[in-house]
Amino acid sequence: MKFRRTLLGLALAATALTFGTGAMAQAAYKAEYRMSLVLGPPTPWGQAGKIWADLVRERTAGRINMKLYPGVSLIQGDQTREFSALRQGVIDMAVGSTINWSPQVKQLNLFSLPFLMPDYAAIDALTQGPVGKQIFDTLTQAGVQPLAWGENGYREVTNSKRPIKSPADLKGMKIRVVGSPIFSDMFTAMGANPTQMSWADAQPALSSGAVDGQENPLFLFTVLKMHTVGQKFVTTWGYVADPLIFVVNKEVFASWTPADQAIVRQAAIDAGKQEIALARKGLTEADKPLLKEIVGMGVTVTQLTPTEREAFVKATRPVYDKWKTTVGADLVNSAEKAIAARKK
Repeated sequence: MKFRRTLLGLALAATALTFGTGAMAQAAYKAEYRMSLVLGPPTPWGQAGKIWADLVRERTAGRINMKLYPGVSLIQGDQTREFSALRQGVIDMAVGSTINWSPQVKQLNLFSLPFLMPDYAAIDALTQGPVGKQIFDTLTQAGVQPLAWGENGYREVTNSKRPIKSPADLKGMKIRVVGSPIFSDMFTAMGANPTQMSWADAQPALSSGAVDGQENPLFLFTVLKMHTVGQKFVTTWGYVADPLIFVVNKEVFASWTPADQAIVRQAAIDAGKQEIALARKGLTEADKPLLKEIVGMGVTVTQLTPTEREAFVKATRPVYDKWKTTVGADLVNSAEKAIAARKK
């Protein structure tokens, strides 16, 4: 009888400990988690954050609530500081750009190598294969918890001056570029005058004519009605694409139960798939309805021929070779092989 009472006591103690641990874990959860985004809804990038937050809230029954902070407002709009702020805990989670984070993680410049990825199948070959896993391993070592891939899209060039069909057309043109040195190198190699500035500063600069053009995914052109700030010419050249990455601060991720970690990870994967479809909408169909919409705004759209595109490839090849060393030759070689073997 005494033995049975002892077993019962141990069982009750264990149960109490389990409930106590669960209560402590629950108590450690924040009432709100801050998610950093450069763009908010209705852009695909902003939708990525919204879909992720909605899925997590639903699947955790409200245990984890993510609040969106678009415009990288948590770091005063300086998008190149986002990764550092995420690692330091200023930001809890983000759907971030490989371009914006590349100053802190040099391997992310892989996706900015000029004309590396000729089509969407090439992007998928990298992000969904061994190269993507290697990038995630690198990010983990850099101090964050990567969960899934999204997509900002191919970056096309727009301007207020003339159609761009050759590098000569870019000569002397003031082009706003993001704060990543490889972009300055590329546009300098093509004869342009690149100017690094945040997107918040770029819009008034375009409107006033202080800057002639910019490069960004085309969904941004329609959402922001960029023809109203002088952008009358668009060239689709697909020179770089910008995958997005769903990331959580390591300490925040570790504070959740394994079950909730799994929920947040799967929600990111699901949100990423939905967002990639949104980012490619209007551009993967044969008639490219997004381009038709832009033409309908009174904008001249130039689609390069293979020969015209090759002139830009040749002009930027020295930049590619220079940055291959910075990114890491082995990683670039792996990427090139994955793209060559992709299923089109």
